[in-house]
Amino acid sequence: MGGVLIGLAVIGVVIAAGYIAARCGLGGEPTVSALTRTAFFITNPVLLFTVVLKSDLTVVFSAYVPLALLTAAITALLYVALSRLWFRRPLAETAVGAMASSYVNANNIGIPITVYALGDATPVAPVLLVQLLVFAPLVLTLLDLSAAGRFSPRRMLSQPFRNPMIIASLLGVALGAFHVQLPEPVMAPLTLLGGAAVPVVLLAFGMSLHGNRILHSAGHTPEILTATALKSAVMPAVAFAVGRFVFNLEHHMLLGVVLMAALPTAQNVFLFASRYERGQTVARETVLLSTAAAAPVLILAVWLLAA
Repeated sequence: MGGVLIGLAVIGVVIAAGYIAARCGLGGEPTVSALTRTAFFITNPVLLFTVVLKSDLTVVFSAYVPLALLTAAITALLYVALSRLWFRRPLAETAVGAMASSYVNANNIGIPITVYALGDATPVAPVLLVQLLVFAPLVLTLLDLSAAGRFSPRRMLSQPFRNPMIIASLLGVALGAFHVQLPEPVMAPLTLLGGAAVPVVLLAFGMSLHGNRILHSAGHTPEILTATALKSAVMPAVAFAVGRFVFNLEHHMLLGVVLMAALPTAQNVFLFASRYERGQTVARETVLLSTAAAAPVLILAVWLLAA
């Protein structure tokens, strides 16, 4: 359980640093905007490129990938169905809420948790690849189309090739598939830039919390609570049911997929929402609430399944 607590503590400290900086007048809305743009166009693409490049692509064909797809898709579709029945938001806001309910923080918290709880980070790479190559392009396409104001087949088809994070991920897959090893003088600056991605996003997220009261969100409380409940409770339950009864996973793999599904909402959801100025409140508060709920959920999952 140490990995669960360590991963959450690291995230909490960096978010708190951003919040304190904003309270001290060191970061306001212009700073948050600058940090999110830096992360969107520079540090996150570089990080994703290096992560995918170093991943063992054979895991794409394992049970982890179809299970990750099914788990996230079922959870996201549940949010869409509830949204249509209950709070009826525009396409962009619905897409952000669906992403907030199903897009997990696999990188900066998933890695330490799986390493400490399972002894290795094997379940992380498939989830990262599914999120980067399937869900992120889909949501970004919907946000891009919403920003454009009209449907364009050409724009929809070309969107993945205009987004820096998707381009970087696809480039990493292409080089990794051919086992290309970049020389150290090339990898060193990329590693340095990629290392800045997580703290930049977390600092921006922490700064954005200053001046905002949780669940005082101008009518967005139902969406926030729905997305948080789906992410924190429903998604791990779906992962267990699919892994146990559909894929018949052995005990160790089943614990891995449940732990990945129980991770909190990734800060990248807030990054995407901020970049397109759609659904920022739902993204921000779902990240915060799901992170707060993650500790007891992850500890319960380890306690129930690690025996």
